[in-house]
Amino acid sequence: MGEWREVKIGDITNLYQGLAINKKTNYLLVEKSTLPLLRIKDLQENREEFFINDKEVSKKCIANEDDLIFTRTGIVGMVFMGKKGVVHNNCFRIVPKSDNVYLPFYYHYFNRDNMRDYLTNISAGSVQPDMNHTIFKTVKVPFPPLKEQKAIAEVLSALDNKIDLLHCQNKTLEKMAQTLFRQWFINGNGTLVPLKGEAKASLPNEWEEVPLSDFGDIICGKTPSKKKPEYHNGTVPFIKIPDMHGNTFISNTADTLTEAGSNSQKNKLLPVKSICVSCIATVGLVSMNIIESQTNQQINSIIPKQENFRYFLYLYMKSSYDLLHAMASGGTATLNLNTGDFKKMEIIKPDEDTLDNFHALVEPQFNKIFENQQQIKTLENTRDTLLPKLMSGDVRVEI
Repeated sequence: MGEWREVKIGDITNLYQGLAINKKTNYLLVEKSTLPLLRIKDLQENREEFFINDKEVSKKCIANEDDLIFTRTGIVGMVFMGKKGVVHNNCFRIVPKSDNVYLPFYYHYFNRDNMRDYLTNISAGSVQPDMNHTIFKTVKVPFPPLKEQKAIAEVLSALDNKIDLLHCQNKTLEKMAQTLFRQWFINGNGTLVPLKGEAKASLPNEWEEVPLSDFGDIICGKTPSKKKPEYHNGTVPFIKIPDMHGNTFISNTADTLTEAGSNSQKNKLLPVKSICVSCIATVGLVSMNIIESQTNQQINSIIPKQENFRYFLYLYMKSSYDLLHAMASGGTATLNLNTGDFKKMEIIKPDEDTLDNFHALVEPQFNKIFENQQQIKTLENTRDTLLPKLMSGDVRVEI
């Protein structure tokens, strides 16, 4: 290991508690300032909802873009950099004690699933995990020479930057496809065709209104028995709603099935690029699977009968968020769009020429998104394999 040492994080950094927002401090909230309030959900969603009167706040609560922000209550162990604002009480602000500490290195060190699991397990709290100063300061971390800290961070940041670039490109490509869909299939008042009543008479020739099931097989997912461990932790992706957030194509899932688990419900296996729609609790998320997969019972999926249905259906579902919510309301507290009603959902079916032409127009965008997502998965696997070896010193970076 040479000059590498192991130290307590409290020996090399200072921790500052975020600002507690309560009845006494609500007066600090203002409509607009240069200092957004950084709560966990603001950091996760990269948004600015509330702003703070900066003249009334201790500087210890104010994070600069070079600081680490560490989530400590509820969701423990998430880390963020590049954020400027007033850190909420559910987070720590972390700053180095000396110039020999390079925080981007420790951003990558803590930004690992196994590290988050470890920190959650050692946190206090009976109702929800709560990481206090005393416990966190005792967490042991590697302390390589400054030059190696910077070199390792540079390697990992390069991979992250490439992944972020591909994600941004995918968002742009999908927005282009959505714009084309609106131009072709959205009415001037912002609603999907067809409209009800007299407006149906104005549909183009050969266009018709049909149940969703006319476009393909509708599959409601199912969870194999948890009592059979041999069904779980295999190679078949098992898609749940959290896996769908922000993904056109799903390349990673938190849970997987074994071949035995998948075979126990063969009629639930989804071919590549099936359209998955969340229909319980969180309704209206739409994604496609990148390899053969299964889903849980909160997701209904469409296996298109024709290739020229695929991206039309995907974009139609994405544009039907309000309708899906309305169908799922049913007067109950939890939204639930059952498979039977989902199958009966009436949508427009354009003529074959229109479907062919539209498919030819948007297919290149989705093919590129698919390729990018595959590259993202490869880069993430490379990073996740390399990261622990770099952090332990088993793999050294040439300086």
